[in-house]
Amino acid sequence: MTISDEQSTDPTLPNDASNDDAPLTIRRPTVDDGGGMWRVARDSGSLDLNSSYSYLLLADHFSDTCRIALLGDDVVGFVSGYRLPRDPSRYFLWQVAVDERARGRRVAGRLIDAVIDDQPEITSMVTTVTEDNQSSRRVFQRWSAARGATLHEAPGFEAHHFPDGHEAEPLLVIDGFRH
Repeated sequence: MTISDEQSTDPTLPNDASNDDAPLTIRRPTVDDGGGMWRVARDSGSLDLNSSYSYLLLADHFSDTCRIALLGDDVVGFVSGYRLPRDPSRYFLWQVAVDERARGRRVAGRLIDAVIDDQPEITSMVTTVTEDNQSSRRVFQRWSAARGATLHEAPGFEAHHFPDGHEAEPLLVIDGFRH
């Protein structure tokens, strides 16, 4: 899991400073938003890009546990995740990405808030983050602190689990955000 820090490279989308004042909307995605989610992931340059089909599935089948951020009609951020089948009180955050046009507005944290606050039965959140991805780790540290939660690291996916040379992804566990 990575939070993107790269600039959008999609020439079809406006990239002007006037978006700083544009209202940001956060809502559940629909299948029509899957392509926008894929674009944000692709343009991040840092996320493991899944197939466009997988983002359509996330937007359609997992809309209860995913959120998108919009500036006007443009998807400028998303969070994807799901409740763990063996423990539905635990949310697995798969990916979160924010387009450059929406940076500086605490969009990643707001997306996470939107999912968690809409599902009171979720009492714990987990995600995997490589050790060198300090920007993602800072987002989760800030989110945990703002919610008065605890964050600790646990074993996750080791490098040898990946067939393609991917580096290890330790598990970050966040508990205690419901008071």
